[in-house]
Amino acid sequence: MITAYKYKLRPNKAQAHQLYEWLELLRRQYNYRLAERFNWYESTRCSINFCSLVSCSIAPIVEQPEYYRQKKDLLNTKQLFPEYKEIHSQVLQNCIERVKKAFDRYIKADKSGHRLGKPRFKCRGRYRSFTYPQMKQNCLKSNRITLPKIGDVKIILHRPIPDGFKIKTGQIVKAADGYYVTLVLQDESVPAISPDINTDLSVGIDMGLKHFLITSESETVPIPQYARKAEKRKKHLNKSVSRKNKGSNRRHKSVKRLANHHQKVTRQRKDFHFKTSKQLLDRYDVIAYENLNIKGLTRTRMSKSILDAGWGQFLSILIVKAENAGRITIAVNPYGTSQNCSNCGKKVPKTIADRWHSCHICGLELDRDINAAINIKNIAVGRTVIKAQCVTEPIGGVAEKPTLYSSASYGWESSQS
Repeated sequence: MITAYKYKLRPNKAQAHQLYEWLELLRRQYNYRLAERFNWYESTRCSINFCSLVSCSIAPIVEQPEYYRQKKDLLNTKQLFPEYKEIHSQVLQNCIERVKKAFDRYIKADKSGHRLGKPRFKCRGRYRSFTYPQMKQNCLKSNRITLPKIGDVKIILHRPIPDGFKIKTGQIVKAADGYYVTLVLQDESVPAISPDINTDLSVGIDMGLKHFLITSESETVPIPQYARKAEKRKKHLNKSVSRKNKGSNRRHKSVKRLANHHQKVTRQRKDFHFKTSKQLLDRYDVIAYENLNIKGLTRTRMSKSILDAGWGQFLSILIVKAENAGRITIAVNPYGTSQNCSNCGKKVPKTIADRWHSCHICGLELDRDINAAINIKNIAVGRTVIKAQCVTEPIGGVAEKPTLYSSASYGWESSQS
């Protein structure tokens, strides 16, 4: 099992200045190595190392700035610029690795045949982290952490490292309110899946914008909309930044206030995702969800609401927490989950505006999101579709309203409405 713990750092003035200098030097190195790859690619117009004909003339032979050649060239960089000798060698090599990954995602297509956009150069303040690929197991001592070439830095150890876990890597991140360290931990003794999994405790969840999610048990979680509720404050802070002169101390303070505002919204959303995923994992052993193309959905008119809900972050947290708890998460193909009837399996065409599922064959009537969640669960657990009479009989032609959870807390306290 692999997990990560994040701690707040409290460096002194000298250490904070050293961390800032490292980030600035690594930013320049990143831009230089990325420019080398761009120059080579423009001269060869090819993703592999050989010459090609460009504009009916032979292109000059340029050595490909591959990963190992650029790492070897770091020796020349240290001779020309002695300040790079102060940076840990593995941290510098990790900077070259970041360039390689960013450039490979640009020139090489993925399994679907899509390529990412052209990597951008990092402007001042945009290179915010560096990584130690290897960390000593005894780097944590009391309230101090030993960072190579930096020294012992004060750390807020709000939770200890569990017994048996090994520290693999350490990443230093500069946030709006200071520096943080993220330690990647590994424990091979923890099983991937708990042997006492109960498949009867399974549930399907359907992500939405009316509710954050709705389960196959007719339970809903309200959507918080943290970004939309904070738009008025963000607009005021943006206006304050635009009125300040560029490069002035007042503008710098305004930018910091705006960054703190964005960080607060991000943390509120992440806290909500962690609490919601924990409530699901405490109740169910198998959780099924739709394998949505979230990146494609963010190109639609609903992009702002989808990004505010944070579906991708929530599903990532749910998958990781389920793995750590020995639970199972299953991604289901979303095709037909909203259109097909969860009782008889027949297709019932609906538009986005149609929020109610009414099957003219078996007579099932319920909310379309609940119907989709039941379909997701049935597909995940491999159940056959029941072609008999409806499981949930409508009362007087109208189905019972689902049980809603209180929006005042994440405690899953049910209340009939």
